[in-house]
Amino acid sequence: MSLTIDFLDETGEIKDEQLKLIEGLLNHAAVLENIADESELSVTLTDNSRIQEINRDYRQKDQPTDVISFALEEEGEGEVEIIGADLPRTLGDIIISVERAKEQAEEYGHSDSRELGFLAVHGFLHLLGYDHMTEEDEAVMFRKQREILDSYGLKRTEED
Repeated sequence: MSLTIDFLDETGEIKDEQLKLIEGLLNHAAVLENIADESELSVTLTDNSRIQEINRDYRQKDQPTDVISFALEEEGEGEVEIIGADLPRTLGDIIISVERAKEQAEEYGHSDSRELGFLAVHGFLHLLGYDHMTEEDEAVMFRKQREILDSYGLKRTEED
């Protein structure tokens, strides 16, 4: 099984090993979540300034955040589901602030790579419809995150 992932590193700071880690982790999560082979998504790695613009424009929160996801399968009010024959499933977009990831990695005492992996999984689960708006939903989503990261071997104490 493999996802089709379109990576865009707007920072120029991401190492090949980190991209491979994110790709492997997202493919691992896709297997655990029974996502169809060749499903598509994009991962953009950016800075605090750019993610703040996105957060302001789309969520009306004028501050940087660590990760934002835009699920393409969510239907808004009045929208109709379009089903195409033999088209790959398009999950959506994950946008990660590399700056914020580094800040959080230092704060939590683990590697930048582990934090990037965590944020990628968090964003991926949002694409699949998981959320943390209620305590119950948060418990489910956070348990899934932990299961995916642990089964992939990406622990909080991992070194770069």
